[in-house]
Amino acid sequence: MAVSKPSEEEWKALQGQLGFSDEEMTVFKANPRNEHVLSLARQQMNKSIVIEVVESRGCASKHKVGDKFYFDGAGNLITKMCPGRVCYSAIASSSNLIFAAVEMFYAGVDANNILFKRVGCPDVGAACGGWGHIVMELRVEDRNAKGRDGGGVQ
Repeated sequence: MAVSKPSEEEWKALQGQLGFSDEEMTVFKANPRNEHVLSLARQQMNKSIVIEVVESRGCASKHKVGDKFYFDGAGNLITKMCPGRVCYSAIASSSNLIFAAVEMFYAGVDANNILFKRVGCPDVGAACGGWGHIVMELRVEDRNAKGRDGGGVQ
């Protein structure tokens, strides 16, 4: 992955986005990890993290197999690309996978190689005393290749 140092313009844009004072930005810039992450931002924003429902039974939010929740490369939900209703439990259950995908990107590893890429919502389903249950699977796509318009922070 070819990486170039962030420009001063990129640092200033990030400072504005985060609302940091000049003093806070000096501390932030002193951490080499932050420079590494910012240097990858453009490539990262060309990715979409997709959480797809692969099993569904009795979901009160009516999520069905094939429903997809789209996140930009930094892990922000892209609401205009999601179903009209999004269950908070589905998103919460997916958060560790999304975090892992973002961290793998920063490390230069393809997140599609995650071995355990499925999660389930905490509702255990009717057979176990709950209502319904869904299982979701993570994948990462190139946004441009799929024509995805995720918006997000640039």
